[in-house]
Amino acid sequence: MTTMTRVQTEYQLWLEDPAVDAETKKELQAIRDDEKEIEDRFYKDLEFGTGGLRGVIGAGTNRINVYTVGRASQGLAQYVNGTGAASPSIVLAYDSRHMSPEFALEAALVFAGNGIKAYLFQTLHATPQLSFAVRYLGANAGVVVTASHNPPEYNGYKVYGADGGQLVPQYAEQVIAEVQSIDSFSKVKKLSQQEAEAQGLLAWLGEDVDQAYIEAVTAISQNPEVIKEISDDFRIIFTPLHGAGNVPVREVLKAVGFGQVRVVAEQEQPDAQFSTVKSPNPEEREAFTLAIAQAKEWNADIIIGTDPDADRMGAVVKDPNGEYVVLSGNQSGAIMVNYLLSSLKERGTLPTNGVVVKTIVTSEMGAVIANHYGIPTLNTLTGFKYIGEKMSQFEQNGEHIFVFGYEESYGYLAGDYARDKDAVIAAMLIAEAAAYYKKQGKTLYEVLQELYESFGYFLEKLESRTLKGKDGVEQIGRMVDAWRTNPPTEIGGTRVTALEDYAKGVDGLPIENVLKFKLEDGSWFCLRPSGTEPKIKFYFAVKGSTGPAAAEQLDGIIQYVLSRVDG
Repeated sequence: MTTMTRVQTEYQLWLEDPAVDAETKKELQAIRDDEKEIEDRFYKDLEFGTGGLRGVIGAGTNRINVYTVGRASQGLAQYVNGTGAASPSIVLAYDSRHMSPEFALEAALVFAGNGIKAYLFQTLHATPQLSFAVRYLGANAGVVVTASHNPPEYNGYKVYGADGGQLVPQYAEQVIAEVQSIDSFSKVKKLSQQEAEAQGLLAWLGEDVDQAYIEAVTAISQNPEVIKEISDDFRIIFTPLHGAGNVPVREVLKAVGFGQVRVVAEQEQPDAQFSTVKSPNPEEREAFTLAIAQAKEWNADIIIGTDPDADRMGAVVKDPNGEYVVLSGNQSGAIMVNYLLSSLKERGTLPTNGVVVKTIVTSEMGAVIANHYGIPTLNTLTGFKYIGEKMSQFEQNGEHIFVFGYEESYGYLAGDYARDKDAVIAAMLIAEAAAYYKKQGKTLYEVLQELYESFGYFLEKLESRTLKGKDGVEQIGRMVDAWRTNPPTEIGGTRVTALEDYAKGVDGLPIENVLKFKLEDGSWFCLRPSGTEPKIKFYFAVKGSTGPAAAEQLDGIIQYVLSRVDG
């Protein structure tokens, strides 16, 4: 079947399917004369990428709506029932986005229609709380409805396994196969809310799960006595960026002793439009504009921000000139690795078989720091699901004790209570580190400079190109193939010593369309198409003897790569 034949067939099926409501059909009829729009909505099904099912809200197979959510839920239900689990159950959570509560309830009622008990949070909750709840309740799977820090028109559907981690490809493919077997929405089984509740197949989660999560996070605190000692003189500005981090972050900071915490009022409440920011992304300085203004007025020691589903955390600290500087994910990660490992060592609780896990596009600085404390670092493919997979393997084989995992895109986790990145514990650890070093007369900015001096000046940068629609996806594919078949041999006089093609398998890791080029001086860059967006990302990393030298190295590589990409 050609692409256009598929598009027209799927479009017509939606218009004729009696299971599709009149309002949705009206939306589709309104675009009848727009071939490009019809093609983009129907040329493929939404796919499970690094973030699961994610797309623009609207009617169509390549959109997220109650039908694609219902179909995905029917597929997941069939997968769970196919495992032969006795009394199967699935936990569901959702964030502050458009249609998140509706999509979560739709999924829960489909699970109930398949005889699976659905545990549903009554209000918006953070993604890591879902990961924790799956493990805490002994459920067979989990779903969180979120599109993380994507624009407001997006939503998503992330699937978790019984270990509390996002599904890795081998299991996601089994769910996808089940989803693809459903060729009509009429095959989606569903109970009404009243029926599901009456049959005990829909249960609403309460404060007991929330409290258990808070206790699990605060148990990782390393220096509560230091926090309490300087609490009155340590000031935190926090912004949840209109998302699910507002309640759990504040509760955890309060529980470990921080008494001076102010929330950015304009960004405190849920807002599906994220109306105070261009993007609800703590990776971007613009998201902290209001927080920085308040921090300057109050002379805050640190600013902390979390994304809408509170799995990513960004931190802002003061430099020697009193200006607030946004730390990169690599910088925050290196600080937390050093703080956590040094604290464990000081207390004599650093495990002899401990391990740090990071992704292949994350800076090597954290690995060098971990090695200083005698702790090895393992690499995984991009996506915290692979870090979670390693954690579950360690739990089963006892090879390592997981200490800390992180990725450059602002995702961190310490402890084993969850299997996904957690902005709540990251907020606690970065604030605790800032308080600990303040007691020693240092800011986190100064600590970072000391780490550079001790371990080398590691600098990194991320660039990306977005090419929308079906044509954009194809163009990205051609771009990666061009670099694969015609790789550079040198950049600025520095020899390229290796091309790691993860599509062919590297170090036993799963197959993925990612290219990593390594240079003779230890620098590297990586090309990685996004699994959830029509975007390709370019990661750059160098290590220099001084800050200026590292910056010069970095600029040279970036200019070479982007001139070839854009030329």
